[in-house]
Amino acid sequence: MGIPRAPLALALAGLLPFFWGTITYLFPDLALWGANTFGPQYVSIFVLLSYGTVILAFMSGILWGFATRADGKKAAVAYSMAVVPALWAFFMTGGGPVSGAVNLMFGFVGVLILDFAFHSWGLTPPWWLRLRVLITTIVLICLGIGVFL
Repeated sequence: MGIPRAPLALALAGLLPFFWGTITYLFPDLALWGANTFGPQYVSIFVLLSYGTVILAFMSGILWGFATRADGKKAAVAYSMAVVPALWAFFMTGGGPVSGAVNLMFGFVGVLILDFAFHSWGLTPPWWLRLRVLITTIVLICLGIGVFL
């Protein structure tokens, strides 16, 4: 089964701030224009960090929704796992731009591991992992550029 168009289109649109942060990191003149136009928090590593933190919290909400499909002990485990990405984002992204971005990368890998668990428990749509692997790969590339270049 392919990824339905609406979730795919919305997930790809959700990557726009990651792309923007990456290109403004790579092109200082664009970053300067963006900072003057939108504010310095909306360019380069700053937008990667802030938006990445928001998206990790968003992913907690999605996992929480999937946890509602579980019963008994599995539900308790799923709900507990669902809060981890938001807590990770809150506690692990404030140590500076490089450590914050590296910790976001670990957070997104962690969410993908949770996606695999929720999928294996039958809590996600059948296309979910294909979407998540695609989106996570792109997010990791964008964050990696902000960390390693």
